[in-house]
Amino acid sequence: MLKVLFASSEVVPFAKTGGLADVSGTLPVALKSLGCDVRVIMPFYKMVEKTAPERKLLAERIEIPIGRKIYLGDVWETNLEPSIPVYLVQCDEFFDRGQLYGTAKGDYRDNAERFIFFSRCALELCIKTEFAPDIIHCHDWQTGLIPAYIKSIYRDLPQFAKTRTVFTIHNIAYQGLFEKEVFQLTGLPADYFNVNGLEYWGKMCILKAALMFSDIITTVSKKYSEEIQTSEFGYGMEGILMSRKDDLYGILNGVDYAEWNPEADKYIAAHYSSSALTRKQKCKEDLLNEYKLPAKLRTKPLLGVISRLADQKGFDLLAQIMDKLMSLDIGFVLLGTGEQKYHDLFETIGRKFPDKVGIRIGYDNTLAHKIEAGCDMFLMPSRYEPCGLNQIYSLKYGTVPIVRATGGLDDTISDYDERKGTGTGFKFEKYSSKELLHTIKRALALYEKKKDWQKLMLDCMACDFSWEQSAQQYMELYRKAIKKVIRQKGEEVKR
Repeated sequence: MLKVLFASSEVVPFAKTGGLADVSGTLPVALKSLGCDVRVIMPFYKMVEKTAPERKLLAERIEIPIGRKIYLGDVWETNLEPSIPVYLVQCDEFFDRGQLYGTAKGDYRDNAERFIFFSRCALELCIKTEFAPDIIHCHDWQTGLIPAYIKSIYRDLPQFAKTRTVFTIHNIAYQGLFEKEVFQLTGLPADYFNVNGLEYWGKMCILKAALMFSDIITTVSKKYSEEIQTSEFGYGMEGILMSRKDDLYGILNGVDYAEWNPEADKYIAAHYSSSALTRKQKCKEDLLNEYKLPAKLRTKPLLGVISRLADQKGFDLLAQIMDKLMSLDIGFVLLGTGEQKYHDLFETIGRKFPDKVGIRIGYDNTLAHKIEAGCDMFLMPSRYEPCGLNQIYSLKYGTVPIVRATGGLDDTISDYDERKGTGTGFKFEKYSSKELLHTIKRALALYEKKKDWQKLMLDCMACDFSWEQSAQQYMELYRKAIKKVIRQKGEEVKR
């Protein structure tokens, strides 16, 4: 049985800021069904007190050196499901905070120390519990030091003699970049701070550590794996990724249809399906009530957004066309949190158009489900999008996606062809507000053709992006990682 430690800084249902959490809470379940002994490890944030009320103490007072100081960590155990343990790394000095990575004003200043602690504690826990993983699957920069540790200070420990690392890039723009003085806190050998290690233009880059030292690198859609090898999307890492292109793979994220399915969704006002589509109207009415929007919008197209409020997501384009959009006979609802400038922008828009616009700053899982079920269209005009999950959720709910053709959005949505009557949404190529508005108008025009619109909804709902196929691809990569490194070392071990 393949033993996998799944290391992530956020996991649903325990803590979430974005799609990383969804993947980390659902892919392990799919891997388990394929026969993996999979275990998940994440930080014990303040919110975990409520999201993981049933837990037991697994290990206490684990000593983690950060520079010259020793920090103590406890590890608690809970479960994703009865057979998948989730280890919660507790150090209140680092994780007992209201948010995961920072506030609307910026990142926490000690994020380097926080995730140095988490990464080393994950490895120390393996030693303490005598768990020898075949694969440590790391996610985003917060776990990017683990591959470097496995190749250096933990290399000669029997616990990790056969351990290989797989690193998944969920968003290459977030890199864990810190001043060079922070390097000495990692405990890594001094010669790891160079151009072939963590040094990046005079600073320390944790993402670079992962790209240099992981055995296999993945990202969350095929197109994004190609995009990040270019200067436009590589954020300075394109050279490294091109040099490692033989070890770089794009695997599309799957979704959990047990959680995101209008036929059984516990959060929505009415269950519906492709054979009972009229019930979706009740969800729309419920959503309008939730946002205190007028009943007259029940017969108008309702556009929705659920997002982290950041530049990446295309909100500059949306801001430029909002007045023109509101001149149309539509409604608009938004749920999200992120940069303060976008908090201010959308709250202002909400006040300006109170009869058409509903704004909720924050994250609310129940409301997210209501938006997916109650809207007619879903907007994702991203500048770039590694994978995206909401457009996939929208398909299942018959809520037609309007997206920019980038990354996973391009891989998952086919543009509607008016002549053939085929497609699963509306896409635009050029990153411009003019193109976005034109694409929205294309969708609104089809919405008036009720028969054609209903066919499009049904075609969307027939799409299947479950985890089964993607999980199989990860299993193949795990085996490839093991065989690749073993051959390099000349070992003859059959697995």
